[in-house]
Amino acid sequence: MKVVVSVGGSVLAPTVQSARVEAYADVIEELVEEGHELGIVVGGGQTAREYIEAARELGANEIALDQLGVAVTRLNARLLIAALGEQATATPQTDHVRALEALRRGDIPVMGGTVPGHTTDAVATALAEYADADLLVYATSVPGVYDADPNEDATATKYDTISASELVSVVASIDMGAGSNAPVDLLATKLLERSGLKAVVVDGADPENVARAVAGDHDGTDVVPDDQ
Repeated sequence: MKVVVSVGGSVLAPTVQSARVEAYADVIEELVEEGHELGIVVGGGQTAREYIEAARELGANEIALDQLGVAVTRLNARLLIAALGEQATATPQTDHVRALEALRRGDIPVMGGTVPGHTTDAVATALAEYADADLLVYATSVPGVYDADPNEDATATKYDTISASELVSVVASIDMGAGSNAPVDLLATKLLERSGLKAVVVDGADPENVARAVAGDHDGTDVVPDDQ
């Protein structure tokens, strides 16, 4: 199965330490050994948000803030590349063409951000569409998609299954400024809606949840095409 995984920076590297990155690399390597093709996109997480907030206080505009975020995602991608060794591309791939070429060679393409205005969720969704992936996994800081922010609303209910268009409606009102912490961002959901891809949103704090999502036995939220 061809799988693209969007790993939130807040779950891959909540702080700069090797253990969580190694755990993710182990899961990715196990999936490859099982015969799956993997493409990985890494987010910026809390480190990116700290840089963005500091730069915002210094008067930087949103494009400059996005560029800071992109730089941090690529640093996080390099950490994962270091853990994966020769199985991964030597450097973070900066466009989808090169990522797809790497995938076709049998390498694991690892990407961070690409351009201002595109979150890594959107980068991963575009890669999944471009590569005609069988599954897209969003490894996030929450256990799935909720009908409200579970950090602010104790009555928020998690969806077991949601359609792509319903997901667009859920996230449409979330603030999408640089450093936004939405489970899946609006641009990614719109790309997902048009692509007809199958996706899963899982709690990325445990890297094994990615393997469970690929196996079809997980506790997250399945995002299905509208015609299903």
